[in-house]
Amino acid sequence: MQDYLISMFIDDELDLDNKIEFVETVHSDRNFKDETVGFLRQEKVICAEVVDDIPPVKVQLKEKAGFPLWRPMAIFASGLAAALILFFFIQPSKESLSTAHRFVIYQPGVEQVEITGSFTDWRSLPMTKAGAGDYWEITIDVPVGEHRFSYILEGDQRLADPTILIREKDDFGGENSILEVNLQT
Repeated sequence: MQDYLISMFIDDELDLDNKIEFVETVHSDRNFKDETVGFLRQEKVICAEVVDDIPPVKVQLKEKAGFPLWRPMAIFASGLAAALILFFFIQPSKESLSTAHRFVIYQPGVEQVEITGSFTDWRSLPMTKAGAGDYWEITIDVPVGEHRFSYILEGDQRLADPTILIREKDDFGGENSILEVNLQT
């Protein structure tokens, strides 16, 4: 208990009642007074001024003769490592690569055909008539990967691509075609 009180006194963490108790204890117990004074002297040494002036130290470096042969190899290895890092970590991701894809559908007797899909964020894009016939077409940059899409006839009738056999049901009772796009090399 006495060590705790001394520490609290030194750190100035005592309230008025504890300070009164501390002073009364110091005056009544000689050992406690001596221990407190010893700790205060130790605190004084700890809080003494910090040395600001550091004497200079002379360091003599050994000079190397000639040009070491390992330096060109180290420069070459560093360049090679940097090139490998650039090649493996900074090349464009597969998702950011895209390729032009032409969509064509035969729909006689309609006035408007659009296409929508995951590659357009499900926004409708208008298709144009190919010549004077009943073919509709559009060419879009489509990212590499698997995509769902469908055609929209006359603004409201959804139709899966009849030339693509892989399909899935959508949440609205219709079907979407599934298109796998790969990079053409």
